[in-house]
Amino acid sequence: MQRVNSINYFSPSQKDFMINCRIQNLENLVKELRKEGVTIVDSIETFNYSKFIHILDPGGNKIELWEPDDIEFEKLVKGKDS
Repeated sequence: MQRVNSINYFSPSQKDFMINCRIQNLENLVKELRKEGVTIVDSIETFNYSKFIHILDPGGNKIELWEPDDIEFEKLVKGKDS
């Protein structure tokens, strides 16, 4: 298992963990979160298998919002669990 440099990976949070939430319709959710004043840490990253963005909750915890493309994601991980 590869160790992650938590100082950089979890910043700007001071915690050594990140919450990961699988969601639908990332673009619309981000628009609504911006309207509500939620801290958006970065911009949406798009890959062929998923989209990601990071936000901070009121307690300073970093949250990764993840919208997978289920078909492409399954292709990527197929056979890796066995």
